[in-house]
Amino acid sequence: DYFYYPDDGEIVSPYDEHERDYSIHMMPTQEENSQEEHVVKSHSTEETTASSSFHRPVDSQDIGDDNENDDNLESKVRNLHVPQIHLPPRFVPNVAWEHHHRATTSFVHERLHRRRGGSNSRDNSEETTKIEINKIRDPSWLSPLVSATPEWKRLEEHKAEIDRVHLRDMLKDEVRSQAMFAEHDGVYLDYSRQRANLKTLKLLQDLAKRQRLEERIRDMVTGKKINFTEKRAVLHTALRADPSEEIFVDGENVVEEVHEVLNQIKTFTEGVRNGDIRGYTGKRLRNIISVGIGGSYLGPEFLHEVLKTEPDGINSALGYNLRFLANVDPVDVERTCADLDPEETLIVIVSKTFTTAETMLNARTMRQWLWDFMGNDKDVVRKHVVACASVSATDKVKEFGIDTDKYFFRFWDWVGGRYSVCSAVGAVPISLMYGYDLFEQFLKGAQSIDRHFMTAPMDKNIPVIMGLLGIWNHSFLGYKTRTTLPYAEALLRLPSHIQQLDMESNGKVMTHHGIEVDYPVGEIDFGEPGTNGQHSFFQLLHMGQTAPCDFIGFCQSQHDLCLDGESLSSHDELMANFFAQPDALANGKTEEEVRAEGIEEELIPHRTFKGNRPSMSLLLPKLTAYATGQLLAIYEHRTAVQGFIWDINSFDQWGVELGKKLANDVKGHLINARKFDDHVIKASNPASSRILNYYVNNSRDHACSGDAGSNDVNPLTRVTRKTHTDHSRAASMTPPTQHDLGGHMGRF
Repeated sequence: DYFYYPDDGEIVSPYDEHERDYSIHMMPTQEENSQEEHVVKSHSTEETTASSSFHRPVDSQDIGDDNENDDNLESKVRNLHVPQIHLPPRFVPNVAWEHHHRATTSFVHERLHRRRGGSNSRDNSEETTKIEINKIRDPSWLSPLVSATPEWKRLEEHKAEIDRVHLRDMLKDEVRSQAMFAEHDGVYLDYSRQRANLKTLKLLQDLAKRQRLEERIRDMVTGKKINFTEKRAVLHTALRADPSEEIFVDGENVVEEVHEVLNQIKTFTEGVRNGDIRGYTGKRLRNIISVGIGGSYLGPEFLHEVLKTEPDGINSALGYNLRFLANVDPVDVERTCADLDPEETLIVIVSKTFTTAETMLNARTMRQWLWDFMGNDKDVVRKHVVACASVSATDKVKEFGIDTDKYFFRFWDWVGGRYSVCSAVGAVPISLMYGYDLFEQFLKGAQSIDRHFMTAPMDKNIPVIMGLLGIWNHSFLGYKTRTTLPYAEALLRLPSHIQQLDMESNGKVMTHHGIEVDYPVGEIDFGEPGTNGQHSFFQLLHMGQTAPCDFIGFCQSQHDLCLDGESLSSHDELMANFFAQPDALANGKTEEEVRAEGIEEELIPHRTFKGNRPSMSLLLPKLTAYATGQLLAIYEHRTAVQGFIWDINSFDQWGVELGKKLANDVKGHLINARKFDDHVIKASNPASSRILNYYVNNSRDHACSGDAGSNDVNPLTRVTRKTHTDHSRAASMTPPTQHDLGGHMGRF
């Protein structure tokens, strides 16, 4: 954190005495920027010139001198002024000035005051000074970027060594292959198909130690406010903590609060499921619509898709229906509500602040839908709408008409949306659909990985290994994308959840010092369940751009099939692909191998696979609620590990704010255009003006019409074109009795 640049490239302390002159370049404050440059004369130089610089050589005895030189040194410090310097373009001035000016003044002035403490403090002073000198001698202290550290430089140099060896040859190394796996509580990680060796892992662990990874993990799970841009703790791990644990934030034991809410959710959801809590007209509440977007939607939906085909989930969900309304597109409303009976429907509104534009518009739409069928009595909302929101949003929840005493399930500012599925965000809709006990199994699975993450050594720690290899692939090997490939159809929404979890967390460019990174940060994540993905984008994975792959598989299927005459079950057929694809990516296929198959010479280049494409494989016993919790926590912690190493804030999301602001500006233009037919929109630039006017001119017939206070009925306010009664009539029609599918002859 100290900026000393000697003329000859050697790094020295400002307390050094030497026969040569060195320049001291410290980061000035903004006020000092305007002062003119002054030069401090060295001890060994009698005359002062414009090129003189303050210098002293490294001498521990000199540093530990008695107070006889203090007046001389203090006068030099008082007269020390620094030259105006040019900031590199990556500096964010306000933050950088604060950090680096504080560092330099602390180093010089506080050292001076400690020395004035007398002989009793001399030993501590000398020890502290030695540490400070060692810091200054280390070149990485000249820059707060991790890329300046020796550990990062060694990894950059190590890349050349890896580039010389093909992955197919690495896989032949038995010692390496036997070492590159980790296991915990049924989760088996094989990372032997990474373009890395044991030396790579050691260098990555050295980098992790340099970045204080274990300390940062402790800070996260113990409630330190590591979200430094919002001054918040990051405690999604507390959402699945054991009730006996204690974690304090601002003097409050948050684990106790979490379990208060979980108990409230358990009581409420069991009341709905056993019929004690009913709707406005007395009907049982069998349909659940969860209204939310982003993390309020993707996490719960991914879990819902898993439990839909989990045996316990199938049994517990009989008679219930769960849907998610996320998109502000009215078509999503139509698809969600079309065949549901509002008298049997419970709306769960999920919004941390209760101000998210898309969510609140959809929430008002759902409220109108209930009122259209049952009248706009306030008890309609009180009996059919519940809220999951932050405590700070209590007033807004009440204004919406929701019963905040019984139907308000809180979560906290220290839970980010994309990390919130273990909170009320996931607990309420999932427990309504499947029962609280199954959701609790999900929490226990996540808790198992949390404990592993906090206690396992780095070389056996599954999320740490995955995070470090993610750093290696992206920042050193240069792979910009990464794909998640679950070989389980029930995990079809996991890639989308990971996409948001990772890209919203690590899609940043600023370090906590306020300096722009000069190294790659944040992969582009995508994915699809196998084997669907094999027939979609695997062509690119094998022959186009290299994208490191995460293969996720299970030893047992949720539902297996064994057909007469087939030698393998359907699950074995699926898993054969799971095991084959990583080897195909790693080994490829050489020209000699293609030629040996008798392929025509001109086609050989088109049939050759270069291979050398990295992947890792996660294998679990069976896809259950518990295993799903394990998978969730693994990927949450992998994301945090990468953010900690890159020195960015993985827990804010300022990047989504600008678009929201501009959308509000556009809405203002549209309101004026809808009011006045001759209104011409003049936006911030000609291109935006042109396309907005084109849109308005081609959508006038479908715009909202009439005054809000008018008695005229606007036909567009009807939420669904087909009501649930229309669907019921369609369902009552007798289907044809004759068919030739032969289904009754099978053994399904």
